[in-house]
Amino acid sequence: MNTKRILTISIVAGILALGTSCTSKNDKTETTQQSEIKQSVPVKTTIVKKEPIERAIDYTVTLIPFEEVHLAPSTPGRIEKINVEISDQVSKGQVVALMDRTNLEQARINLLKLETDYKRLDTLMKTKSIAEQQYDQIKSAYEMARSSYQFLLENTRLKAPFSGVISGKYFEDGEIYSGVPNTTAGKAAIVSIVQINQLKALIGISSNYFPLINIGMKADVKSEIYPDLSFKGEVYRVYPTIDNATKTFTVEVKVQNDNLKLRPGMFSKVQLNLGKGQAILVPTIALIKQTGTNDMYVFLNKNNMAVKQLVKMGRIIDDNTEILEGIREGDEIIVVGQNKLENQTPITVIK
Repeated sequence: MNTKRILTISIVAGILALGTSCTSKNDKTETTQQSEIKQSVPVKTTIVKKEPIERAIDYTVTLIPFEEVHLAPSTPGRIEKINVEISDQVSKGQVVALMDRTNLEQARINLLKLETDYKRLDTLMKTKSIAEQQYDQIKSAYEMARSSYQFLLENTRLKAPFSGVISGKYFEDGEIYSGVPNTTAGKAAIVSIVQINQLKALIGISSNYFPLINIGMKADVKSEIYPDLSFKGEVYRVYPTIDNATKTFTVEVKVQNDNLKLRPGMFSKVQLNLGKGQAILVPTIALIKQTGTNDMYVFLNKNNMAVKQLVKMGRIIDDNTEILEGIREGDEIIVVGQNKLENQTPITVIK
């Protein structure tokens, strides 16, 4: 009797255990399926395609003088007189400063003496009254004296090499110019002159645009100080090499400043119009900034899996952004729901 009872209890326990096991497996399977469903993020996508645009590139630059010179004599000496002050306008060829003229006067007297001797011997040479060697010696001495006088004259009367504005004055009358660097540029000078009726901007442009940039290309220049004004500019120099580190090349843009409203050191925006072209445009909302950097990326749909892709941006045009590198025509990018994604997150595309 006891044996039958024990057998019955064992059978019932086995049935209960089997049922519990099946229920546990079913629960695990259901939980896994629910987890997979939860991990799949609903998103909306769009197919990337090229679109026609007015191609232009914008850069923020610091304007610099079109020409700048730190004027100084070739040798140290006493400054006799400086004829200008800071902010004075000067014309090309105007005498800006006079150096001590003692050596110049000595050179002038020596030149006059040798000139007299040379002219006298030149007359005698024509009548064959002196030896040719004697004539050659006095001629050489006269030419050297004339050259020395011209050199001293140029370095005693310092002239403006172009029309401009005095931007720096570093000495006063009677002081000694020593030749020690004393300007912000690390050069020695008595005065500095800048040309500001024309300015220029140095722009580092991506190597992608190298075939499109030409000398003479027009540019629009604007300054936040004058939001309603636009200044004319043009490309006048294109550097021939690409910087290996930045993959950019330098372009110099000449900016007309006849009204003198712009000044060196001002921030300005320069826009170069490259004409019509084709570009990959994506909705700006699809772009995400990578934390801790300035890098931007988008998510691509790869077989219902979100794949992170870094991109290089160009211009912002209305609600779209030009993409220069990173994606190609035909790629499917995620435009809604991307902020909930990580790389390799499963997605479900909704219409």
